[in-house]
Amino acid sequence: MNRRTRIYQFPGGVFELQATEGEVDDYAGFYLEFPGYGALIGQDDKGAVMRYKPAALGYLRCDVSGISQLWDETQVRRLAERFGYDFCGMVVFDPKSGRPPLARLKAQATRLDAEAVIVPSPDHFEGGQIPGSLVKQLDVITVHPEETYARRSMPPLRDLPPVPADGT
Repeated sequence: MNRRTRIYQFPGGVFELQATEGEVDDYAGFYLEFPGYGALIGQDDKGAVMRYKPAALGYLRCDVSGISQLWDETQVRRLAERFGYDFCGMVVFDPKSGRPPLARLKAQATRLDAEAVIVPSPDHFEGGQIPGSLVKQLDVITVHPEETYARRSMPPLRDLPPVPADGT
């Protein structure tokens, strides 16, 4: 039995149709999403960028938002839409979980090839400070005050002289 595969590419993914000899082509296929850099369509095709807009995640701490959590989430989504991002979801951190606060956010951002993270305010980070390690990976945008901490604007870290292992 010969199997035929047709792949249709569109912004955000590909649609694959498979048929065997004797089957009609007008049937349901399945959708494959390839966020970020795209899919291989043929042997020579190295993949086109599939995402129509840059991706962004939301992040908040439920202990900081409290009863305003839904309002904060709405504000984050609105800002993402206004800035032209493809909003991929909200990462909600609960300090009672015992997990590192930014681990899930960084993992999601890497998996989705996100460009930015949007937070209600700097208070949602430890000590009310935007983490430099996060800014190295993503643009960080705050709703209140509306500010952007861009990866490209991070000043280079200064080189420190080597320190002996014994501390002298």
